[in-house]
Amino acid sequence: MARTANFGDLPEEFSNLNQAEVVILPVPYDATSTWIKGADKGPDAIIEASTHMELYDIETDSQVYRKGIYTAEPVDVGMHPDGMVEAVREKVGHYIKHGKFVVVIGGEHSVSIGSVMAHVAQDKDITVLQLDAHSDLRDEYEGSKYNHACVMARIKELCPIVQVGIRSMDFSEKQALNKNRVFFAESIRRDKDWKKKVLSRLSDRVYITIDIDVFDPSVVPSTGTPEPGGLLWYDVLVLLRAVFDDKEVIGFDVVELCPDERNKASDFLAAKLIYKLLSYKFKDSVE
Repeated sequence: MARTANFGDLPEEFSNLNQAEVVILPVPYDATSTWIKGADKGPDAIIEASTHMELYDIETDSQVYRKGIYTAEPVDVGMHPDGMVEAVREKVGHYIKHGKFVVVIGGEHSVSIGSVMAHVAQDKDITVLQLDAHSDLRDEYEGSKYNHACVMARIKELCPIVQVGIRSMDFSEKQALNKNRVFFAESIRRDKDWKKKVLSRLSDRVYITIDIDVFDPSVVPSTGTPEPGGLLWYDVLVLLRAVFDDKEVIGFDVVELCPDERNKASDFLAAKLIYKLLSYKFKDSVE
């Protein structure tokens, strides 16, 4: 299905590549998901929902779209997982080299691997902050090292990671888990200082990967592997605002939206989340 709008439905003045400081890169890949299929439709659903957003952000008193947000053509994902990872790495790397701040939208979580590869190639001293219901630390799953259940195992090979919101994992993943760098959802609710502890474990430069199932299913039901006991909207925003205030965020992705035609709220939340994070990133340099 051809896309009929860009992110935010912006006029050409604010959506052309030459002037834009931000690139939205859709990756409609869903080859390795293992339960509810449909994450390949996530990027289009997010872009469509974004056309209904108000573009003034109350919290930051800013209009980040004025920095320019270019919506790239989707990455060609008709390939094996390792080919998809390489295609994403190449595309993200291309835009980084041209000075763009890149936001990848999935698609299943495996699309994040190529994006992190591209950022690490430019800056090896980064930490990846993962917001997710699942630890995703299997070394291999269903015959692939690039399965969505293995994404953080691959990223951990590239740079340090910090995991937030985890509430589901296989016993085999325990040995790969660094308990000092994981914040389980059940522990977060008992620790008033958890956000400060997350910040203390991050390097000065941070890449953020957000699996939409980090949110409780009461907030975001439209995902391929929903888990009870998740975070709420302001839990996530307060943490991420602190990260953007305290660190240099060099890029991020939002993945695993599995849109439901009967309920558009999850689509809109994902779009709003992306716009919020861009508002945090550029709040000091835009009206």
